Amino acid sequence: QQLCLTEEEKRLLAQEGVTLPSTLPLTEAEERILKKVRRKIRNKQSAQDSRRRKKEYLDGLESRAAACSAQNQELRKKVQELEKRNGPSSLRSLLRQLQALIKQTSNKAAQTSTCVLV
Repeated sequence: QQLCLTEEEKRLLAQEGVTLPSTLPLTEAEERILKKVRRKIRNKQSAQDSRRRKKEYLDGLESRAAACSAQNQELRKKVQELEKRNGPSSLRSLLRQLQALIKQTSNKAAQTSTCVLV
């Protein structure tokens, strides 16, 4: 049987200074070397995949952060516009109206409960 090696396997074997026979079976030492080379290739591929996934994740986070910053800036502008439009006197007026409404509703609740108790 013929031993089929990929270009990457051939390159790593040459780097290690090892030559394998082109026919099978291999000796135990040759098998170990081949397994070691294939493991290195798998680890390299896994590391590349991991770096790619990490980059995609970080790119996604960066785009989300940019979108949130833009939205935050837009909302800050709206708040400033509303503060200018409503001014301090308008806010005091709204606060007085709110307090009057609270007072009316609390008085009505007390009257209703008094009627029920009598």
